[in-house]
Amino acid sequence: MFDEELVALAQMVVREFGEAGFKIATVESCTGGLIGGCITAAAGSSAVFDRGFITYSNEAKIDLVNVAPATIEEQGAVSAECASQMAAGAIVTAEVDAAVAVTGIAGPGGGTDEKPVGLVFIAVATAQEEGAFVERFDFGDIGRDQIRRETIREALEMLLGYGIDGEEEQLN
Repeated sequence: MFDEELVALAQMVVREFGEAGFKIATVESCTGGLIGGCITAAAGSSAVFDRGFITYSNEAKIDLVNVAPATIEEQGAVSAECASQMAAGAIVTAEVDAAVAVTGIAGPGGGTDEKPVGLVFIAVATAQEEGAFVERFDFGDIGRDQIRRETIREALEMLLGYGIDGEEEQLN
C-alpha cells in the first residue's frame, strides 16, 4: 500500500520511539489518516502508536484536539497556528509523548492565491516542550496523491527529527 521509502521511515519511527518508550498520536486533515496508516504498516507499531485523529472538518479540529475557533476564523484551518494547536491538542487529549499534525490543501481544487494547492503545514509537539515545531511546505500543484505522499514523508521525517527530544536529529 505504501512505497518502500515511506515504509522505511515508518519503521524508523516505530524503532526510535519504541527505544525511547514513547507513545505517539497523529492529527490529520489533508492526509485523512494516511500517516497513521503508514505507521501501523510497520511491524511493532502497536508499541508506540496510540491513536490517530482525522480532523478533516473545522468542527473536528475544535472538538477533538481543542483548536481555538478564533484561530480558524482569523488564520484559517490551513495555517501554522492551526497545525501547532492540532499537535499540542493531541498531546493533551491523548496523553502521548509526541504528536504530529498536518493541515493543507491537497487539491485538485480549493486553493487560492494566498493559499494555493500544495500548501501544507506540519507540526510536531512533545509532552516535554510547550507549543510545537511547525514547518510550511509548498509542494506545488503536483497532484492530490503526490501532495499527500510528500506530506506523509515530511511528517514522518519531522516526527523523527523533533518528536523524541525536541531537537533535530540526523536521519540515518
